[in-house]
Amino acid sequence: MAESMPVRCPACLREHLYAAPSYPCACGTPVSPSLDERAHATAVTHRVWDEEWVTVRCSACGRGDQWPHPELGCPCGTVLRIPVTRAVQDPPEAPTPDTRPTDAPTPPGGTAKLPGVLRAPRPHSSARPRRAFQPVTIRTARDAVTAAALYLRWLGYQDIRRADQRPPSGVGLAARGVLAQVDPTVSPASLRDIECLWLTAMTESSDCVYFSLAGYDSDARARADTLGIPLFVLDLTGTPQPVNTPADDLNATGA
Repeated sequence: MAESMPVRCPACLREHLYAAPSYPCACGTPVSPSLDERAHATAVTHRVWDEEWVTVRCSACGRGDQWPHPELGCPCGTVLRIPVTRAVQDPPEAPTPDTRPTDAPTPPGGTAKLPGVLRAPRPHSSARPRRAFQPVTIRTARDAVTAAALYLRWLGYQDIRRADQRPPSGVGLAARGVLAQVDPTVSPASLRDIECLWLTAMTESSDCVYFSLAGYDSDARARADTLGIPLFVLDLTGTPQPVNTPADDLNATGA
C-alpha cells in the first residue's frame, strides 16, 4: 500500500491526507517515494527543472529511476510540493556512453544513414511478448511527461532521465540510445520542432521519438516521415497513439 501522511496547506491551512503515488519499476515491483513527515509541504510559486524530479529506489532490485516529485493541488488554488526523504533524492547515475559506430550526418533530406531511427525494423515475429501498457490519465503537462516516460520504459528503453539539452519547446527525455521530446502544449508540433530534435539526436548518435498532445503540422509530419522519426499523439488516457509508419514499427517491436 502506498505511503500516506497528513499535509497542511500553508496558504489556507486546510489539511489533506496525501497518499504517495506508485510507479512501476522495470523489474515489475511498484515503487513509491518515501514521504518526510518531519517536514512541511511548501507552495510551488515557480518551476525549477531540477526540483521537478525525484529518484526512487526499488526495494526489490535496488534500481533507481526518476519520477515526478510528489505534488498536491489544494482547493484554494495552491500547488503543494510534498516533502520526501533525502534517501530517495540521490542524483541518478551518469548514463553509459553510447558506443555504437556513427556515420557522417547530412542535412535533412540527405542520403547518408541517419542516427538509429532509419534502421530496418525487426520482424514483428521476433518481438518479445510485453505486458499491456498501463497508461496514466493526462490532466497536466507533468502527466504528459510521465506518460511518455512510462511508454518509453514499456518499449524497453532503460535509465530514462531528463535530457541534457533542453529542447526549444516541450520537455526532453533521454535514455540509453534514444532522445525523446514531449510537447504538452495545445499547439501542433512544427517542422522546426522535428528538425531540432533530429539534429540534437544526430549529435548524440541516438535514435529519436516525438510525443505531442496536439498533433503535428503537415510539414512536420512529412519531414518526420522522410527522416524516419516515430511520431506519437498522447490521448488524454495517457496512451501514445502512433501516427506514422516508424511509430507503428516501434510500437510493435519495442526498443
